[in-house]
Amino acid sequence: MTTGVRRRMGVDERRQQLIGVALELFAQRSPDEVSIDEIAAAAGISRPLVYHYFPGKLSLYEAALKRASEDLASRFVEPHEGPLGTRLLRVMRRYFDFVDDHGPGFAALLRGGPAVGSSTTNALINSVRQQAYEQILSHLGISDPPPRLELLVRSWISLAESTALIWLDGRRIPREELQLQLVHDFAALTAVTAAYDDELKELLRPVLSGEPAGGPFGLLAVRLIELAS
Repeated sequence: MTTGVRRRMGVDERRQQLIGVALELFAQRSPDEVSIDEIAAAAGISRPLVYHYFPGKLSLYEAALKRASEDLASRFVEPHEGPLGTRLLRVMRRYFDFVDDHGPGFAALLRGGPAVGSSTTNALINSVRQQAYEQILSHLGISDPPPRLELLVRSWISLAESTALIWLDGRRIPREELQLQLVHDFAALTAVTAAYDDELKELLRPVLSGEPAGGPFGLLAVRLIELAS
């Protein structure tokens, strides 16, 4: 974090510096608990100068959130190579890397931080969820999903959010286990949904038929068989 050293910067460079400093502070404590004075001190500038670049903490929070939301959305981008279960597991690892790095800010955003409820914040959150949704559909090779598949994918994204929030509250379960569990949750939701929709079953069969026995989906099948025996 930049501290105590004042130097002349261009307008955009200074704005980006303040956003970066705010993100570092929001990663340590809820944005509600971080003052403009702290942000100014960490950036090595005066409080009035912060207001020269941002009208108030809300606008700075929204700018920081925009950068964070772009980062979070990028965690769902994954090459379309290899089994689906393995791809999803890599996505979940990157997702929890983000949650780990931005814990208090992530929790404040989803539970109710200073910018929650603003049109800008809601749009950013919804944009991340929509990009995650589109990425998952692209891995399934489906551009026009039937209603049950849309419900499945959007429900799973919400489940990932709530799981991450609960994990942050004490981190009582190893994150590696939760990452794998969320991939298994996706597989289980897919199986249950397809059981009620023959069209969806045919759409998903080509995607799931190539899953290896030693992959995340195959591991779930083994555990379910052990549970039933």
